[in-house]
Amino acid sequence: MSETVPVPHGLPMERNAGPFDPPREITRLREARPVSPLVFPDGHKGWLVTGYEEVRQLMADTRFSSRQDIGIVHVPYETPGMPVATEPSPQIPGLFVAMDPPDHTRLRRKLTGAFTVKRMKQLEEHIIDIVERQLDEMARLTPPVDLVKAFALPVPSLVICELLGVPYEDRDNFQVNSAKFLIKDQALEEKMAAYGAMTMYLAGLVTGKRAEPGEDILSDLARDDDLTIEELTGIAFLLLLAGHETTANMLGLGTFALLEHPEQLAELRADPELVPDAVEELMRYLSVADIFYRYATEDIELGGETIGKGSTVVISLLAANRDGRRFHNPDTLDIHRRARGLVAFGHGIHQCLGQQLARIEMRAGFDGLLRRLPTLELAIPADEVKLRTDMNIYGVHELPVTW
Repeated sequence: MSETVPVPHGLPMERNAGPFDPPREITRLREARPVSPLVFPDGHKGWLVTGYEEVRQLMADTRFSSRQDIGIVHVPYETPGMPVATEPSPQIPGLFVAMDPPDHTRLRRKLTGAFTVKRMKQLEEHIIDIVERQLDEMARLTPPVDLVKAFALPVPSLVICELLGVPYEDRDNFQVNSAKFLIKDQALEEKMAAYGAMTMYLAGLVTGKRAEPGEDILSDLARDDDLTIEELTGIAFLLLLAGHETTANMLGLGTFALLEHPEQLAELRADPELVPDAVEELMRYLSVADIFYRYATEDIELGGETIGKGSTVVISLLAANRDGRRFHNPDTLDIHRRARGLVAFGHGIHQCLGQQLARIEMRAGFDGLLRRLPTLELAIPADEVKLRTDMNIYGVHELPVTW
């Protein structure tokens, strides 16, 4: 490969190409060297993978470990002066996204029945009802209104609370602490304090469900004596965090993107049948869960490069979903695209377990929002929208709208 491509020192994270696009340096690297060397802030050398085919190949190869207790370097984009976590993290019981087979297989298998396409489809009418009720509440407010607080966050929070059996009235606890947990540049003690607050709450919840199970996913898991309370707590943390943060940010950022592409928005309003395709395209175009890590357990060839055993590998799903070798005019939002094969939900054994649920929530959310509020528009200039550049899941902190 060409040696003229500069090796990035730290992961380029500045959204300098616009609120919806990857950082320019990430795009340049993908075009020139889709598997590129990367130097972490502490001098440790690793790799950055940005090409679509290379990302899929990597995520399907279990020789790239997901474990964080065998040497993964955390947070390669810390701000100057912040501590850089370079020590392996202990493996957390139940947190199967950070496990490899057979541990990953054992835990994930216990959840596949809860998230089947059939079971999710059965929930569709109920999810539509939740969306409509939330829009009823929002319509009673006097604009301008923060769409995140009034709609994008409550809808997936209500859905995941019902599914898991988490009391929605406790949402302040988990919403505040999950937001704190996802802040990028913070001391490890602060991150662990937020994690500790959530897990203490969830440990009490699953212990109660083991004693008196109800009709929900956590109760079903609590009936399984093969799972310890610690594992139940870790699973609950993962499902609750992923179950509301990702969809909430897709609803918020997706609405912002549509409002900034008025011709696409007008076509979508004119033909609601396009909503499912629009959801796929928004996921490709925005990819709010962007950066993931793997650890090479042996020397592995990828994209014409040799990734040495012990190397930390950083993956950009957003860059992969904007790869012109896979998608025509990749930087254009096109609701007619019928984007297939996107990697917004990952790929391989760690592909998002709740992807069908997320799709149903987004279809219902965007359909309801556009139908009920036909004159929806931003209440502030687009360049004043507060972006979640400080968070590990991208989106908008607030989206003031009027109608």
